[in-house]
Amino acid sequence: MKNNFNKHNFLIVLSISFNIFLCYAFKPEIQKFEDDLTQISVNPITVSSDLQLFIDNFIISELKGGTDLRLHHPTAKEIVLENNNPWEGSGSGFYSVFQDGNLYRMYYSAWNFIIEHEGVSDTPYYLCYAESDDGIHWRKPNLNLVEFQGSKNNNIVMSSGKLGDVYPDLGHHAVFKDNNPNVAPDAVYKAFIRDWSIESGMKGLLAFKSSDGFHWELMSDKVVITNGAFDSQNLAFWDQVRGEYRAYWRYMEEGPIRSIRTATSKDYIHWENEKDLKYFDAPQEQLYVNVIKPYYRAPYMFIGFPIRYVERGWSKSMEKLPNPADRLFRSLKESRFGTAITESLLMVSRDGHNFKRWQEAFLRPGIERTGSWSYGDQYMAWSMVETKSQMEGAPNEISFYAVEGNWGTIKKDMNVLRRYTLRLDGFVSASAPMSGGELITKPLIFDGDKLLLNFSTSAAGEVKVELQDINGKPISGFTLDDCESTFGDTTERIVYWKNGADVSKLKGKSIRIRFFMKDADIYSFKFSNANR
Repeated sequence: MKNNFNKHNFLIVLSISFNIFLCYAFKPEIQKFEDDLTQISVNPITVSSDLQLFIDNFIISELKGGTDLRLHHPTAKEIVLENNNPWEGSGSGFYSVFQDGNLYRMYYSAWNFIIEHEGVSDTPYYLCYAESDDGIHWRKPNLNLVEFQGSKNNNIVMSSGKLGDVYPDLGHHAVFKDNNPNVAPDAVYKAFIRDWSIESGMKGLLAFKSSDGFHWELMSDKVVITNGAFDSQNLAFWDQVRGEYRAYWRYMEEGPIRSIRTATSKDYIHWENEKDLKYFDAPQEQLYVNVIKPYYRAPYMFIGFPIRYVERGWSKSMEKLPNPADRLFRSLKESRFGTAITESLLMVSRDGHNFKRWQEAFLRPGIERTGSWSYGDQYMAWSMVETKSQMEGAPNEISFYAVEGNWGTIKKDMNVLRRYTLRLDGFVSASAPMSGGELITKPLIFDGDKLLLNFSTSAAGEVKVELQDINGKPISGFTLDDCESTFGDTTERIVYWKNGADVSKLKGKSIRIRFFMKDADIYSFKFSNANR
């Protein structure tokens, strides 16, 4: 007993001595680490007049009371496209959507994938085109470019097959308008299209260009990105903030785990800086597609909508989901065809590599209805566009588009595209109950003479704002007591204090913002020279 006690004491003394040794031996490194943390917390963030969202916690120092960050979800609207032409079908998808002047453009893969008792049959992939004047009502123009069953009276832009020495696969593509200010006139529109053919021996992404979005040619006779799986919507775009092209594509990690890889380029042909995406606090999951693009209202920020793939297996709940007979029939060919479910997530990055990925679904499968809760549904188009609200007098909103009725479960041999809407910047809000709550920012440096909010309150709710110095001391004239109560529901409203709204005397200085809320949500804010 005595020997055990002495041995125990000896171990305690040894442990304490070792820790004392570490503290002295590594004191300079420990102190530097603490100094770095202090410096990070004190160094102000320059926000200038850029829009600031609460989609991540980058500018947030503290949440108090009942305030939390709340993920919001798009509202389902009308079906905007039915893939009911003979060259389209139940497997159509991988939409690219963007606004081009007064016109909205849409490119998509047309494909009919049919499971029959005898096996599986499908049709060739085609790249098709639709357009709209408002992003709500879409048409499929006759392009007279590609022959289908003896006629060019269709909306086909390009067909899969041999093109010189390559074989573009139009089932895996992404199209965009190049906003590079130095873009060549014959390359205003660009695309990535996969080549994974035995005939060419290539495995990677082909770079295409076009002057008008309809007549396409290769930019290189070889694939320009080769390190990946690519059986997805692999995409690229011009990053106007950093002055470079950025690409995202499917990559298979060990497991196998479907993941996402990125790279950059100055000319769209030669790519470098390949990296796998990293996530701050999200677990490893199977991610199909990525749907990443700079947020057009805050282009320094990348927003993506990857698909989460969940294979649930058979259960009583699975049997109760819509179209049970179709689901069972599909599973006879391959189990996951009947039991896998897909939904869209939300993720955001400020450097294009490290992402905050929300674990709650952004676009759920939704209320159970014919053709829903299936593998292949809720794949979102790349990417969002701004459209007018259909409510008279309401501000513009964001429109998203997502696949529904995959496998032809709504109407035979076709799927559809449904539109969804969200308020501007409405991804995530700082939200507080009627009992009240606060959000305090990290130190910021701004440029502008007015503070504008995108917010929503109840009739009895309110938002108040206090401007503080870097140490958290209220600045005279801008205290919470000086601030007028702000209430309503709008995407842009000026904040007023007793002496007015002018904050120009504080621009260029380090300040903190203290938001006080009661039954309210704040989606974004910015400093601006405005009279609204």
